[in-house]
Amino acid sequence: MVQNRLWGLGVSELKKWTGHWRTRLTRFRSLVRTVVSPAYLLALWGLVASWPAAAVGPDGAAIYAKRCAGCHDQTIARIPPRSALEKLSPSHILKVLDFGAMMAIAYPVTRDEREAVAKFLGKGAEDPPPPASAFCTPERRIMAGPVRDSWEGWSPSPENTRFQPTDRAGLNSADVPRLKLKWAYGFSGDVTAFGAPTILNGTIFIGSAGGVVQALDAKSGCIHWLYQADGPVRSAMGVSHDSGGITLVFSDQNGWVNALDAGTGKQRWKKRVEEHEGTRLTGSPIVHKGVVFVPAASWEESRSLDQGYPCCTFRGSVTALRVRDGVVVWKRYLVDPPKRTGTTAAGTPTFGPSGAGIWSAPTMDAKRGLLYVTSGDNYSHPATSTSDAVLALDLKTGHIAWSVQTRAEDVFNSSCLSKSPNCPDGSGPDYDFGASAILVTTTSNKDVLVAGQKSGMVYALDPDAKGRIIWQTRVGKGGTNGGVQWGMASDGRNVYAAASDLTRLSGKGGTVVSGNADLDPNQGGGLTALDLITGNKVWSTPGYACTPPRPRCSPAQSAAVTVIAGALFSGSIDGHLRAYSTLDGKLLWDMDTRKSFATVNGAPAKGGSLDGAGPVIAGGLVLVNSGYPRFGGEPGNVLLAFGVENTRP
Repeated sequence: MVQNRLWGLGVSELKKWTGHWRTRLTRFRSLVRTVVSPAYLLALWGLVASWPAAAVGPDGAAIYAKRCAGCHDQTIARIPPRSALEKLSPSHILKVLDFGAMMAIAYPVTRDEREAVAKFLGKGAEDPPPPASAFCTPERRIMAGPVRDSWEGWSPSPENTRFQPTDRAGLNSADVPRLKLKWAYGFSGDVTAFGAPTILNGTIFIGSAGGVVQALDAKSGCIHWLYQADGPVRSAMGVSHDSGGITLVFSDQNGWVNALDAGTGKQRWKKRVEEHEGTRLTGSPIVHKGVVFVPAASWEESRSLDQGYPCCTFRGSVTALRVRDGVVVWKRYLVDPPKRTGTTAAGTPTFGPSGAGIWSAPTMDAKRGLLYVTSGDNYSHPATSTSDAVLALDLKTGHIAWSVQTRAEDVFNSSCLSKSPNCPDGSGPDYDFGASAILVTTTSNKDVLVAGQKSGMVYALDPDAKGRIIWQTRVGKGGTNGGVQWGMASDGRNVYAAASDLTRLSGKGGTVVSGNADLDPNQGGGLTALDLITGNKVWSTPGYACTPPRPRCSPAQSAAVTVIAGALFSGSIDGHLRAYSTLDGKLLWDMDTRKSFATVNGAPAKGGSLDGAGPVIAGGLVLVNSGYPRFGGEPGNVLLAFGVENTRP
């Protein structure tokens, strides 16, 4: 017992000593001379001598030489030279690699490697903090507004309908044509604005591509507090109301889940739910009875672009955590553990099954004790029955109660866009689910579960018959960037689906470098209203062609849609936020966000393409982020708040 304790002490001390061997030996001898024998000392010294060298992180200089120098060490007018990069701060360079102009080039590069390159290159000063004038004065208290001025999480209801009733919206369809800009908030140093806002009692909580979470006053946009996460934050905040106060739970795109005190922004706990390096948490967590459910997707689909990457080993999952301390309640993977399956033409090992990531927020069915999730494609063979599927998980155990696959054998990764060795045989068509399912009660008092897919199909499933498909209707052409991308909405009578169907002039699909100008300005987009009971089309309206045609412009309507009584809001890659009548699809309001804005926090900001998280409506305000360049659209970094004078005090 004594010897074990001393052994641990000796090893611990030795690990800390980093001087010359003689200094370490002298200190060690003085520590153990009186309590251990010379034989014990010699044995221990032999063990120390045999220790492997301490693990070190990636070499930023080597990574730069391999992946960056070929462009940035050359004299090319459109590419900034290394000398210009060295004037930037490490955090600025990391933002550019994560979600800036270099994001598509950096897809095969791991997070550790990106950080190493940023630290190696970046010599400039960090961006200054917001000025004191951007913060709220003491009399403007956080969450001091009425409870009705709230939108909690991805949807104001846990069933993910994205419908806001009139009393909470503070707006009706008659107000919509009078909407004007109330204020703008700039995400300093970012070139992407993709965070999903959450509103609690008149306070907005929103993340950013730079990993900053902001608590903003809804009426003025002033800052209550700021919190720096470990990676880009796109998810909305899950909200837990308990005796200890209000807890916000959100995830970042490097795999971390954070819990904060909503009133102060102080961290309550932080946990990594997946050890896989490529973990990417995009779907918003959802909270129920003190448990938060966190979906997991991955960057690994893009890591495959490197033909030396052993593809693939990530598995989509849901992790249930206790809100009070982050302890795991249960975990459910959607595919079995991967095994070695072969070797690519480039000599790289292959593994499978993999993939079936969950990109969107889970949907709560408290009545049946189920949690619904929609899954992505497999990244490698063998294909599984849980990819491209709608699944029901038991709330208490995570057990898969039932699963309905809408597209079998969809095995795809980003290497297939260039037909590189990591592309699996018979790949595609990349028709996974990127949008949450919607649980809604129809006018005939029947519950249906509705899911929209990148294939362009919308499905209605019966939650009382293990997901039996009731109807299916096409709303778009479908494709890698096609069909329903980020989310539909329902008012209980209809379900409203926006189609992306982003088209390239070259005819190529997939992800491109930010700023690529090959988007078709005429093809894509469109809205469809479907009767919830029958699936019949009530009305449809096409997307708006870019007039005049311009680079980075597309009619594609990829962003999630939002509905209030009588009006449906939809954003487009062309930068326009539009509102339509739910009765007939006629245009009620149109706002072009592609311009520069004076911001309440003083940060330079401009709008761009609208994609990802859709508009959030509460307390008479319509909130939307503008600037999403990932699929070739217009960059931007601004949160916009629209309202009507003399609506709600």
